[in-house]
Amino acid sequence: MVDTLTGAIIKRLSAGRSDGVAVLAEGLVEFLDQQDLDGLEDVERDQHGHVRLAEINFGFVLKRAVEKALQSLGIKMTIVDKNIGYELRCADPISFDMEYTRDLGYCAAQFLLEGGTAAMVSIQNGRFIPIPFAKILDPATGRTKVRMVDVESESYRIARQYMIRLSPDDVAESQTLSRHATTVGLSPEAFRKRFEYLMATEL
Repeated sequence: MVDTLTGAIIKRLSAGRSDGVAVLAEGLVEFLDQQDLDGLEDVERDQHGHVRLAEINFGFVLKRAVEKALQSLGIKMTIVDKNIGYELRCADPISFDMEYTRDLGYCAAQFLLEGGTAAMVSIQNGRFIPIPFAKILDPATGRTKVRMVDVESESYRIARQYMIRLSPDDVAESQTLSRHATTVGLSPEAFRKRFEYLMATEL
């Protein structure tokens, strides 16, 4: 995660831009390996020395880690972390929000009137589909199962095109590779060795 952000900043700097915004889901912290968390500083730990996930100020911790990674490459960068959860939840609804929630409410009422129960209302591909709680709850925790982003979907592929992240082309094209490497004072070979693993899933 740190290398993904570091690589994105390098790519941005290589294009002559020192500004940018990275949007991260707060739930990412739940998928970090405890081994990765062990190296974090300024975080609360339990009696066994494990990082307490609920106490992590994820934005701040990640900011510090990225700044440290950039400094190791000779780049001093000011990064500001900002949790926008409350702002997003309190924003005025747009037309899509109003129409979507109206439709969900209507379908929920119809579902109950027809004797339905114990399900979450959803609209998929324009059709009302009730999802039984038994299918969405993790029996071990009693909490809703986390649904991952479908990286094979068209919507993700489109979103990925707009992301400024290192891609296979950044290490395959010699001019681009050289430009990125020069930005951080590395040889093209050293830059490739440092960041190529990030593109493994996209090659």
